[in-house]
Amino acid sequence: MKSYLETIKNRRSIYSIEKSAPISDEQIVELVQQAVLHTPSSFNMQGSRAVVLFGEHHDRLWSIVLETLRSKVPANQFAQTEKKIQSFANGHGTVLFFDDTAVTNQYGEKFALYKENFPVWAQQSNGILQYNVWNLLEDAGLGATIQHYNPLIDEAVRREWSLPESWLLLAQMPFGAPVGEPGEKSFQSLEERMRVFS
Repeated sequence: MKSYLETIKNRRSIYSIEKSAPISDEQIVELVQQAVLHTPSSFNMQGSRAVVLFGEHHDRLWSIVLETLRSKVPANQFAQTEKKIQSFANGHGTVLFFDDTAVTNQYGEKFALYKENFPVWAQQSNGILQYNVWNLLEDAGLGATIQHYNPLIDEAVRREWSLPESWLLLAQMPFGAPVGEPGEKSFQSLEERMRVFS
């Protein structure tokens, strides 16, 4: 098992993935479950939701994305879009991330002084969940990326998997066994990005 810092350093956007995994689907689900359980949230509201898609469900998601984009992307640019979507469809599965707005709104009503902050805090908590899942998948030998085809696909996704109206789609994470290397990563200087006062 890698150290947490090693996992953070190794986590990258892996676009070249295939329909296999170095661990079982049950183990993947367990990793996502543990991330959902142990990711912090403001006021412990626990409004983040996740859906894990394998097999034909994973394929169906990326068909929905492709068909939705077909009506939005100019025909002369669609081949490039189709290639990109196919790279995600080539994966073993996808994790969908949602905020349950019913929970977020309930806490906003309960703590009216902070009402406007709860949607922001919900997004922050969901971002932590996404990052936790991504790092856990990386540590397990899987490649993944974060995608954002919401809100274009929201209604179709909700209908396809009979999800509650209150679940707001925030991100999609296709994953699979990596079959390519990530691109080169550059870093801005820490002097520009961080200050220390002691």
